[in-house]
Amino acid sequence: MSKDSQKPVDQAKESSEEDNLIWHDLRDLGVEGRGWNDTGSFYDRLPARAEGIVREWVWKLSQMSAGMTARFITDATTIHVRYRLRFKELYMWHMAPTGVSGIDLYALHEGQWRWAGITRQTVYPQTNTTLVSDFSPERRQYQVYLPLYNGVEDVEIGVPRGAAFEAAPPRPAEKSRPICFYGTSIVQGACASRPGMAHTNILGRRLDRPTLNLGFSGNGCMEIEVARFLAELDPSIYVIDCVPNMTAEMIDERLVPLAQHLRQAHPNTPLVFVDTVIYQHSPFCPSQYERSHSSNAAQRRALDQLVASGMKDLYHIPYNNLAGDDGEPAVDGAHLTDLGFFRFAGNLEPLLRKLLDCQSC
Repeated sequence: MSKDSQKPVDQAKESSEEDNLIWHDLRDLGVEGRGWNDTGSFYDRLPARAEGIVREWVWKLSQMSAGMTARFITDATTIHVRYRLRFKELYMWHMAPTGVSGIDLYALHEGQWRWAGITRQTVYPQTNTTLVSDFSPERRQYQVYLPLYNGVEDVEIGVPRGAAFEAAPPRPAEKSRPICFYGTSIVQGACASRPGMAHTNILGRRLDRPTLNLGFSGNGCMEIEVARFLAELDPSIYVIDCVPNMTAEMIDERLVPLAQHLRQAHPNTPLVFVDTVIYQHSPFCPSQYERSHSSNAAQRRALDQLVASGMKDLYHIPYNNLAGDDGEPAVDGAHLTDLGFFRFAGNLEPLLRKLLDCQSC
């Protein structure tokens, strides 16, 4: 049989499968990673009133859904997803479309989150595809991650008629306050191969906590306008990771006011400041070596100034081996591969876990 004569049969099969699906809007499941309810679009990362206050690029980047996730329970053997993207740019020269615009799925298995499925073909604006198929019919908890460098208008999960489907139970109160990450393209997730591999999402799974991803690619600059919005949140920890986007002079000017503003609003919330990773080609590029190390040194000076002034609950994660020192963890010297994110998460995890454990005491 020729391909042309087979095509109508295939289309009929797809139509039949589509008719057999029940669709569930992700918003009904309780989307984590949203800091505000008064957003212009549901999946924006800053409130609508931030437009015109934060810089234009910060505002545009805030319309990307990095870090947003939802959990659900189903016994379906097949799970589908359909979603509408906001931006036509489906990928970047150094980042795959699965990371930029893809939907990523994990399943809880024997107490551990394991990867389960990814959207394999992403088109603009609407994608309707199968995330997983031929799974055993067991009741499982799943977690779905939204695109890192694109935005979404709506997202729905589809399961066959007759399959069980419900939102996962709410997190207990002691685990409900998110960890807030504010920073650069690395925080936003460049260049993870898929959303679940951004270090903020890795840490969310490992620490069993919601996370807020306020990474703004190229624009994480410790601006007081952004700090004022950060102060409106009530996270368990603030992780400030802006040094890659900042010169030493910018840090000298902005770090202390940002920390003071957050501390005034949240007297007891830990503030964790992260150094920049060192560019992998720094041994061969003196100017890049100097740029990274001078910015890190400026951050340490500013933190020492704050400690000397009496500020408490202030923490610093130094650059040493943050993503590995073997030259392998980055796509372009700075933006991390999955290996780099895995290492990066591992180097942040001990301190964050310790701080969370202290809050539970």
